[in-house]
Amino acid sequence: MKRLNQLVNCDFDIEILGIATDSRNVKEGYLFIAINGFNVDHYDFIDDAIEHGAVAVVADRDTDISVPTVVVSDIDKELLSICEKFYDVSSSEFRFIGITGTDGKTTTATITRNLLNLYIPTAYLGTNGLFCGDDVYPTSNTTPCIEDLYHYFSIIKKYGCKVVVMEVSSEALLHHRVDSILFDAIGYTNITEDHLNIHKTIENYRNCKFQLANLCREDANIFVNGDDSNCQLLTANHIVNFGVNKNNDCVISDVSECKERTNFTVTYGGHSYRVSSPFQGLYNVYNVVLACLLVNSFSIPYQDLIHDLSKLSLVLGRRELFYDKRGFTVLLDYAHTENGILNLLQSLSGYSRIIVVTGAAGGREVEKRPRIGDILFRYSDYIVFTMDDPRFENPKDIVSDMIGGHQDTNYTFISSRPDAINFAFQNAKKGDVVAVIGKGRDNYMAVLDKRIPYSDYDVIMKYLIKE
Repeated sequence: MKRLNQLVNCDFDIEILGIATDSRNVKEGYLFIAINGFNVDHYDFIDDAIEHGAVAVVADRDTDISVPTVVVSDIDKELLSICEKFYDVSSSEFRFIGITGTDGKTTTATITRNLLNLYIPTAYLGTNGLFCGDDVYPTSNTTPCIEDLYHYFSIIKKYGCKVVVMEVSSEALLHHRVDSILFDAIGYTNITEDHLNIHKTIENYRNCKFQLANLCREDANIFVNGDDSNCQLLTANHIVNFGVNKNNDCVISDVSECKERTNFTVTYGGHSYRVSSPFQGLYNVYNVVLACLLVNSFSIPYQDLIHDLSKLSLVLGRRELFYDKRGFTVLLDYAHTENGILNLLQSLSGYSRIIVVTGAAGGREVEKRPRIGDILFRYSDYIVFTMDDPRFENPKDIVSDMIGGHQDTNYTFISSRPDAINFAFQNAKKGDVVAVIGKGRDNYMAVLDKRIPYSDYDVIMKYLIKE
C-alpha cells in the first residue's frame, strides 16, 4: 500500500491499494495505468476502470474524468517505475533464467528450478504458477503482465530466492512484458508452428521467440536445440547447441527407454556422462539435458546434477501417471500442439491399447485441427473427442474439423469433458493407457468469454478414489 505521490511525481496524496493496466482487473482503491496496448488503447477504458473502483489514473494525454489524473510522457517507462515503487522490488535483485520454445517450457523450467534450488534458493514462474520454497501461488498467464510480474517478484523477494527460472511465452515477448529483465542464461526447447492466430506466420513467431536472445547479459550462454531447424536460424553470441546430431556442442546418444526411466549418454565439455532419468520419453531427454546445461552454467558440476535427477518429482500436468486397480494406466498431459501430441503418443508403445481423450481449443488455428486429427488416428487405438476451451465455438464443430475426411470408426464424441474421461475409463482394460491430454493441470474451462472452474486432475482423482 502506497500513496500516489510516492509512486509518481504529482501532488495527489491518495492511498493506492493496487495497480492495473486492464480495466477488468481494477478493484476498489486501485491505480489504473492507461498503457497503449498491442491490440487496444487502454486509454479508451478509463471510464470502465473508474466504474470498477479506480481512484486515480496515469495516462499519456489529458482526460476529463472524475478522479485525479497524472499525465506522463512515457507511459511504459512510468509503469515500470510505479511497479518497482509499489512493490518495493527491482528485477536487478535477482538472477534470471529464461526458457522459451513451443513445447517443453514447463517441464524444462520446472526441472531447472528444482535442480538449481538444491544449491541456490530458486523460484519458478510459469504455466503451473509461482513456486517459492514449498509453496505454490496461482498465475493467470505463462508469463504474467508487468504489474503482476512485479507482484510475484515481491513474493519471491520475501522468500529470499536469488534466482528466478521463468517460462517466456511468445506473447510476452510480443507485448514487451520482460523487457526490464536481463537474463543470465536462456534456453530454447524447440520452435514449431504455433500461435499463428496471433503471429500470422511461422517467421513472425520464430523472430518473436528470438527477441529473448536480445534480453540477456553480454556473457550469458544461450542453449539451443541443435536438432531443431527453426532454432538453428538464431544468430547470437555464446550459443551452445545440444541434441543427437554429432555436430552439436552437447551430444545426446545411446538412448534407451524403460517403463519408468529413460537412460542416455551426454557428451559435453570433453566428458561423457551416463544419465538415468525419471522423465520418460525421448522428448524429455531434450528437456532434461537443457535443464542440466542451464544449471551447469551457474557453476554446478554436471556430474552432481546427473546424480540429483533421481531426487526430483515429476512435473505437474506433464506425463503424470496414475494407476487404476483394474490394471490400466491413466496419463495426464498438457500436450496440445502437433509436435507435443506426436512426441507423446509415439512414446506410449509399451501399452496394449492407447485410448486418448482430447479436443482442440476454440477461436484459434483452425487449420491445425485436421493435422492433429491425423496424428490421433495414426497413433491411437481409440479416441474420445470432447471439448477443450471451446470459447465461442461449438465443440462438435471443432471435433468435426479434427476428424476431417477420416472414415475410421474407432472414435466417439462426448461434449462433456468429465463424461468423456469417465467413458474412456469405463472402456479401458488391463494393460491399456488412457491419455487425457490438452489441459494438464489447468483449473478452468474457457467457455464463451468466461473461465469456468474445471480440472482434469479432479475428474481423474474422483474416478480412481471411487474405484
